[in-house]
Amino acid sequence: AVGPGTRVLDLACGKGELLCRWAAWFGSGGVGVDLSPVFLGAAVARAAELRVSDRLTFLQGDAGTYQPEPGAFDIAACIGATWIGGGLIGTLGLLRPAIPSGGLVLVGEPYWIEPPPDEALDAYGFAPDDYASLDGTLERFEASDLELVEMVLADGDSWDRYEASRWRTIAAWLAANPGDPDHDAMREFLDTNRRAYLRWGRRYLGWGVFVTRPR
Repeated sequence: AVGPGTRVLDLACGKGELLCRWAAWFGSGGVGVDLSPVFLGAAVARAAELRVSDRLTFLQGDAGTYQPEPGAFDIAACIGATWIGGGLIGTLGLLRPAIPSGGLVLVGEPYWIEPPPDEALDAYGFAPDDYASLDGTLERFEASDLELVEMVLADGDSWDRYEASRWRTIAAWLAANPGDPDHDAMREFLDTNRRAYLRWGRRYLGWGVFVTRPR
């Protein structure tokens, strides 16, 4: 359980929402690592807003090369960014040394609801083994000597809301920045991503947060 004194490491923490909310709700502390100074600035501001700055540290750097003190954290997390380790197994290898034998590794990862056709892989730019089925994901945890003890899977509605909120955010940015050098690339990304999700993603691609512990 997360509580006062719990130490959490979040690799590729983005805007630090997980660390900040847990600190506010449960009294935990920890460290977030991310490459983006923009995201880290938002994380620092969020921590100040929730009055938890004294319990959190945000570091700018490559989360894939960050080396925590062995066993220094109770929970090591990477939510939706396993590219930092070249995939799930590599990222588990980054997280595992950060916790003691009684700690937890928390990972947010897509999975295939059913085997995707080549057209779906092409639409997303995925290789066939970038993600696995649910039982294949379990096998990847087991190959990393981790036991799956809990999971929360997104349902269709929450997955839709997440994707649609991204479209809305990008569309608002496009409208506000017509002369930006990245405008055309962002427009292409929005059009491609939206079509890929509606045509393929809703049927084939799922999302879960998986809680594991060393075996």
